[in-house]
Amino acid sequence: MHFSHRCISASLVCASLALASPLPNEAPKDKRSFVERDGTNFTVFEHAATGAKMEFVTNSGICETTPGVNQYSGYLSVGTNLNMWFWFFEARSNPSTAPLAAWFNGGPGCSSMIGLFQENGPCHFVDGASTPSLNEYSFNNVANMLYIDQPIGTGFSYGDEDEVTSTLTAAPYVWTLLQAFFAQFPQYENRNFGIFTESYGGHYGPEFADYVEEQNAAITAGTVKGEAIKLIALGINNGWFDAALQEQAYVDFSYNNTYKPMITAAQHAQYLDANSRTCAPALAKCRSTGSNADCTASDNACYNAIEGPLSTSTSNGGASSYDFDVYDIRQPSNDPYPPETYATYLTQPSVVQAIGAQSPYTECANEPYQDISSTGDNSRSFLPQLSDVVKSGVQTVVWAGDADWICNWFGNQIAAEAVDYPGQAAFQAQPLVPYTVAGNHGGDFKQEGNFAFLRVFGAGH
Repeated sequence: MHFSHRCISASLVCASLALASPLPNEAPKDKRSFVERDGTNFTVFEHAATGAKMEFVTNSGICETTPGVNQYSGYLSVGTNLNMWFWFFEARSNPSTAPLAAWFNGGPGCSSMIGLFQENGPCHFVDGASTPSLNEYSFNNVANMLYIDQPIGTGFSYGDEDEVTSTLTAAPYVWTLLQAFFAQFPQYENRNFGIFTESYGGHYGPEFADYVEEQNAAITAGTVKGEAIKLIALGINNGWFDAALQEQAYVDFSYNNTYKPMITAAQHAQYLDANSRTCAPALAKCRSTGSNADCTASDNACYNAIEGPLSTSTSNGGASSYDFDVYDIRQPSNDPYPPETYATYLTQPSVVQAIGAQSPYTECANEPYQDISSTGDNSRSFLPQLSDVVKSGVQTVVWAGDADWICNWFGNQIAAEAVDYPGQAAFQAQPLVPYTVAGNHGGDFKQEGNFAFLRVFGAGH
């Protein structure tokens, strides 16, 4: 989008000029003002501590229509030409005391609007409807929810897309957004806070949580200025944590899942051999050198030897005996569910204007994906960060729908059992036991201390 589309209106300039400059020894102060742009009213908040600027719309009337439940949508400028989209919904029950949670979809480069409209947000599209209806199972039934499109270029976020080239470089921008959010909405500063994520969130979740804890320690030590974030929970749904463990899980799950085998016993042995000869050594080299070149090479080697053939049917030149959706093996690869109605809805000019979006919506953007993939980020393990978070006492759960192939529950359980914390041995020794909901056996789980794993029956990605 051209910069001219983001020029601050004359009314905002006048308001800014009217503010007195701080005295030489006076600490910079946060600034708030208001602007109308194309018929939409924005609150503008400038955060002195981080230099970030937030522009947002209050109560757009889109998605969350429960009476009395507030919502805010807009952008945080986390740097020069770095505009990160967020959409916040108050809890439907007790918002003044309910915890705060942030949701991140994966990709990398996939929008959290997927989670908002198709998974756990306040509204969804039912039976082919062209407009959303309230989701009675929304996460904001019990928590104040913050959905974030990151990195830049994802979803509605826009600007310089080359700043984030890895999970590690993404974390500081997310922390900056949270700091500005707390400054604008100080009522949430001391709330219990949780990070929830899925898929590539097996990278994002551990690193973002670990970074928050590192920053908290630096704030306590006086080396960083900011608000300590009261992180108490981390939840990861069908995550991609560790390629060395999860590439082999592709082979085992393809042969031994509880729905329908995709490969024969002979193929199982063949691909285990391919993993040990090609994929595993490449990943070991990535771990050893840590170089972008070696980690990218390992990602390519594993895709060509394992993931590519096993995710493709024999009729299309692959190894699988049948065509399937990698996100739900019970469905064909052209599975129309969940419908993409929401993405069309987010292109409607009236909706875009109401929520304050300044850039066209892209569900899964190619450039952020390529930027992160180019450094071999996919092959890097984030089990060390996850281990640190669990050891710190944060309540952590890894859960996985058992019909998902791409980040299947075999690999998620193996990754969970590799988490290094004081309860690891006891956790590994525990069998999975029934998890019941309203008397129904909905899955199997195990827990030791503050760490749990849950397999969810009959669920996809």
